Amino acid sequence: MKNLFADKKKLIIPGIIVLIMIFLAVFPSFSAPYRIVWLSGILCYVILTIAWALFSGSTGYISLATAAFYGVGMYTAAILGNDFPLLVVVLFGGLLSMVLAAIAGAITLRLRGIYFAIFTFGMVELIKYILLWYEITFTGTRGRFVIVVDNQTIYYVMLGILVLLLITTLILRRSRWGLALQSIGDNEEAAYHMGVNVTALKVSIFSISAFFMGAVGAIMATRVTYIDPYSAFDTILNFLPPLMAILGGIGTYYGPILGAFVFAAIEEWLITSSIADYYRLIIGLALLAAILYMPKGIVDVIEKAWRHFSGGKHALT
Repeated sequence: MKNLFADKKKLIIPGIIVLIMIFLAVFPSFSAPYRIVWLSGILCYVILTIAWALFSGSTGYISLATAAFYGVGMYTAAILGNDFPLLVVVLFGGLLSMVLAAIAGAITLRLRGIYFAIFTFGMVELIKYILLWYEITFTGTRGRFVIVVDNQTIYYVMLGILVLLLITTLILRRSRWGLALQSIGDNEEAAYHMGVNVTALKVSIFSISAFFMGAVGAIMATRVTYIDPYSAFDTILNFLPPLMAILGGIGTYYGPILGAFVFAAIEEWLITSSIADYYRLIIGLALLAAILYMPKGIVDVIEKAWRHFSGGKHALT
């Protein structure tokens, strides 16, 4: 009887996620157009955060290169958007970002700690200013127009990317590669001596996470219609996924999802409120408070509340 009760509890969160996905699938059929745009932005944050946590959450390597992969996806849409179907453009955006991550990872993932974080951040700035120099010098412009796509199509492509990312994350976490990644995060030297090909595994997962960042950058570019190196490789994107993952619970499957949803919803509310001029300051203070008082994220708070509710006999996940 107890085992049956515990099994039912394990199905609660997956069941909730399935219901949420069904709701998201039918959302455009009854929602106002501006709500579709709003939810697309939230899905973008969720994808970037989960993709970031796929690599950094397991290995402990803090990547600050999100903007590089996202920006490559955006420029892919700008360059190829008029010549290929939308889904092919999104696929190319992901693949080019994946190649960039594989090259950067092969060079830098032998580094550890702060050195890796500094290199990934520097890579974003390097790509940004090389691209800016190229455009001004050879094309005489700064920026490019992107094909226009209707908001509902953008929304459903974004939702498809999210579903694929969730499935990929779940498969990896439950596979031997997931266990190997976790061992790297716990003790990389021990993982190496146990026979794990540490560098190859890190480069592979880093590249997979970059694929999703590039894909979402490609589809999001069609929403803004015009990009330049500053907007495509926006520095703030390097820091938002880590912060959202920490807010939700960086070491869990559901934490980054929850953290991104909460962050994006609060951001949207603040932007449209009377205190819009201070929203970045308020969000920064809120995240600082969350890190100080909820170091394991929102998921840990929910877990503690559930254990208290169930008398401490059953875990939620």
